[in-house]
This record gives sequence, C-alpha cells and structure tokens, in this order.
Amino acid sequence: MLSRIRSNKGVTLIELLVASVIALICAGAALELYVNQQKNWLAQENITDMQQNGRATLDEIVYHARQAGYQLPPGLSAIFASNSNPDSITFVYLKEPVCEAELTDAMSLPSSDIEILPADADCFEVNTWAYIYDPTNDDGEFFLIAGVDNNTGYIQHTGPLSKAYPLSSEIYTIEFVTFYIDNTTDTLHPKLMYQRFDQPNIYADNIEDLNFTYTLAHGAVVDSFIASSVVREVNIEVVARTDRVDPARKQDYLRDTLRTTVYLRNMDF
Repeated sequence: MLSRIRSNKGVTLIELLVASVIALICAGAALELYVNQQKNWLAQENITDMQQNGRATLDEIVYHARQAGYQLPPGLSAIFASNSNPDSITFVYLKEPVCEAELTDAMSLPSSDIEILPADADCFEVNTWAYIYDPTNDDGEFFLIAGVDNNTGYIQHTGPLSKAYPLSSEIYTIEFVTFYIDNTTDTLHPKLMYQRFDQPNIYADNIEDLNFTYTLAHGAVVDSFIASSVVREVNIEVVARTDRVDPARKQDYLRDTLRTTVYLRNMDF
C-alpha cells in the first residue's frame, strides 16, 4: 500500500502553467466584465441625473409661467425677458395667500411709514418685497419691508420711495421670479439660477441653455416683445447636460433637450 502511494505522480510544471493561464484568463474576463458594468452604471447615473435636472427645470419654469399676471395691479408687467444667449426670463404675479391692503392715511413724505389697518398687517413680513400702487396716477413701485407693527398697522420701508403716496393707495406682496443660467462662476458646470428679487439660488446643475420664444395675441412668434400684455404663450426650450463625459462610449457630454409651450391663462384679456 505504501509503495503504491509513493508511486503516485504530482502535478507537473506544464499542468500548473496551463491552470494558471486559464485562471488568469477567467480573472481577466471577470475584471473586464466588472469594469464595463461599472462604466455603464456611471453612464446611466449620468443620464438619470441629466434627465432629472432637465425635467425639474422645465416643471419649475412652467409653474411660474402659468402664474404670470395673476391679479397684478394695472400697469405692472407680468413678464420681463432677455433675448440673450442663453436667454433669461422673469415672471411677476400676486403672491399666494393673497396679501393686500389700502393706505388709511396719506404719506406726508416719501420716507414716511405706510399706514394700513392693523388687521391687514399680519400677512406682511419683514425683509420681503411688496408693491405699492397709486390708482389715481396709475403708477407704483417695489419696496423692501423693513418693519411691520401689527398693533398700529405701520409698515416701514428701506429708503425713501419715489413719492409720497396718497390715501387709498394699495400695497401687495408680489412674486418676482427670474430664471437664468450661470455659466461663468463654474465654466465646466453651468447652473440654472432661481432668483426672487435680489436673492439668487442654485436650482439645478448642468443646465446648459435656455431658449424662449413668445406667441403674441395675433399669432406671431417672436424672440422678444415690447409689452407683456400682448403675449399669450411662452415657448420654452431647456438643454440639460451630463455632469461628466460618457465613460462607456468615450464621448463628449450627453445632452437632452426638452420643449413645451405654456398658455398664459392670466393674460388673455
């Protein structure tokens, strides 16, 4: 029995080499499969982020476009547009919940406090923007609220107004929302900016371009307009881009273009 065991031969060097080559081939194939899967996963993540940013951008602009002109006082434009590259746009409408009041006493000076009924002062907040409108002269202006006294109904403003407003002038809280692209702060990653008056914030990353055209009351489609009152539709185009180049295909950035048209329901007079 012992002699039989001693006579058994071990693995030869050639067999070891063949087995090693086979193992390396299998390991290399598995590694290549993993690398390709990882590249495809990164590429799909890139595409998913791009699509989400594009859809979120389009949805947000559409929401504010639909509000444009809502219960605005006469003479106040509902849309301000810049035909640039990329374009920018501003929507103006009465803020919800509605906050409005009339002056119960005329201002003696442009720097005087605005006096309204104390019961109407609750909805006005410090460090928010409001609009004061004189219906007699059909003019008005925006101002920043510096203080509100709910007991007396006095509203303070930062800096003097352009004039002393008369009795029965009206004040409102107005939304003034601007969308534009910041492609200078980080040239490799353009961002959609959402700005309410003077407070810009980043809304979405890797939004490369915004394009707006406007359908007027008589049917013409234009890149710019003189008076927002003749605009009936806003045609929106958003170009979203991936954050990185495509690692699977070794291509440039991938892009997704989204388009829609918004009917301005509050401006069809």
